[in-house]
Amino acid sequence: MIVEHALLPVRPELATAFEAAFAEARPLIAGMPGFRSLSLSRCVESPGVYLLLVEWEQLSDHVDGFRRSPEYQRWKALLHHFYDPFPVVEHFEPVLTDPDSPASPAVTAGVPNSQ
Repeated sequence: MIVEHALLPVRPELATAFEAAFAEARPLIAGMPGFRSLSLSRCVESPGVYLLLVEWEQLSDHVDGFRRSPEYQRWKALLHHFYDPFPVVEHFEPVLTDPDSPASPAVTAGVPNSQ
C-alpha cells in the first residue's frame, strides 16, 4: 500500500467553494483502479490548509494510472485553481500502523503485555 500525502493551500475565502468542488471531484479518483481510500481534513490552526491522504494499492496506480487518465484532467479543472501555491505531493509506505488496521506494513504497533 502507498499513501499519497499533500498539504493543499487554499485561500480561506474560497474554502466553501473548494470543499464543494472536492465533493464533486471525489468520485473521479475513487473510481480509479488501485484506489483504496481518501480523507480530506482542514487544519485547525490554519483554516486555509487541507491535508489530503489517499491510499493506493501501488505507486503506479496514482502516477501512471490516475495522473494519465481523462479523470485526472477533470480533477485538475475542478480543483487546481484553488491552490496557492501549488502543493507538493509525496508518497509514503507504511512502517508502523494500528494492529486493527487493514494495512499490511512491515511493523505493526501493539500494546505490550503488562503482566
